[in-house]
Amino acid sequence: MWIEYIYEPFSYSFMIRSLIVAVSVGVILPLLGSYVINRNLGFMGDAMAHASLPGLAFGLLIGVSIFIAAIPAAIIIALVLGYLINRSKIGEDTAVGIIFSSLFALGFIILSIYDHILLSVEDLLLGQILAVSKFDVWATLILSAIIIITTLSLYKQFLFISFDPKGAKISGLNVRLFDNIFLVVLSLSIISSIQSVGIILVLSMLITPAAAAKLTTKTFSAAMVTGSVFGVIASLIGLYLSYYLDFPSGPSMALAATSIFIIVWVTKRSFKYVN
Repeated sequence: MWIEYIYEPFSYSFMIRSLIVAVSVGVILPLLGSYVINRNLGFMGDAMAHASLPGLAFGLLIGVSIFIAAIPAAIIIALVLGYLINRSKIGEDTAVGIIFSSLFALGFIILSIYDHILLSVEDLLLGQILAVSKFDVWATLILSAIIIITTLSLYKQFLFISFDPKGAKISGLNVRLFDNIFLVVLSLSIISSIQSVGIILVLSMLITPAAAAKLTTKTFSAAMVTGSVFGVIASLIGLYLSYYLDFPSGPSMALAATSIFIIVWVTKRSFKYVN
């Protein structure tokens, strides 16, 4: 009987759409999360998610998909943040904090002024994967393909800069260019995930599966693959919780990812004590 609970939800078309998006999000966020952890860019990822709110609100205001409005805004934000990191004299965290808090506040002002916007603030902040449309699915798949192809194509450059930025610069690599490319790819992954995970909890799916993978693997490439596997599992668990218990998808996926991390951490420590 329990098998019916696994396949029964997918007799509905909206669940098929949600499944595609869940798997896509589960793959791309931890894939980049491995770099984010290694480069201590967790705050940057969180800032990008929060700073995207005005773009999302503007898209809802003019009646277009959040992807159409938010993607250009996210790319601009990523490049601005990259510029501030390289040029600002007030400190990286300070500059990023000012940008993301002010844009997040602006987004809420827009939402409060135009109260006819259909999508609820809760869905924006916490995600609602069961509400994705066909357009959202195609947009997510296209963005996921771009992110995966770019990340794999520039794997060596990203890896070199991630572990030894000074050495990469001395070797003649255009570190600033590849940093900007990475930030743009990271912003696209965040935008593609917001409808399922939500603005607040994007960071959890970006970091937690990748952190669990780091505990179980010895190479960076293996951590990327394992993190994506953990991310997909967490996304699927969140999808089932959203369907059967009507939980918001973002918190469900985040708690699932945290549970995976705890299981991996406890298991590793247990084996360590046994040996």
